[in-house]
Amino acid sequence: MGILATIVVGFIVGLIARAIMPGDQKLGLIMTTLLGIAGSLLASYGGAAVGLYAPGTPAGWIASVVGAILVLWIYGMVSKKG
Repeated sequence: MGILATIVVGFIVGLIARAIMPGDQKLGLIMTTLLGIAGSLLASYGGAAVGLYAPGTPAGWIASVVGAILVLWIYGMVSKKG
């Protein structure tokens, strides 16, 4: 049940991040889910490194969305053509 919950939360976080981030991101269902999962992981490990979360504690929804926006911004910078 933990993996299924991670996938669902990742998808929701990815959708919220894509809605907030300006521009047209051409990401499919799987990439949106991976974006949300990566954002949640970034927020969890980053928050633990700064001292906001105890090690092993998952990040909250807002921190996960902020992490996903950061991952989406980095993805946009790396994949920019031209």
